[in-house]
Amino acid sequence: MSSTQERLQKLADEHLGLGPNPDFSAQLADAGVSSVDAVAFFKEVNQAFNLSLQAEECLQFKTLQLLADYIDANAG
Repeated sequence: MSSTQERLQKLADEHLGLGPNPDFSAQLADAGVSSVDAVAFFKEVNQAFNLSLQAEECLQFKTLQLLADYIDANAG
């Protein structure tokens, strides 16, 4: 597991209630993540990884793995 995945895992557990070992390939919507929770989670991700994703951009990240891949390619 990459450092990015470990940090996302912790954030997802704290803010989405997905437990300590979320499935990075599972669809967030299928895991019961509401849009309100997702927006709050992405605000935390922005802060933790020094990103500036807008709410509408976050819709492209259907899984934690897609988000981890984006962060690894774009985090500053």
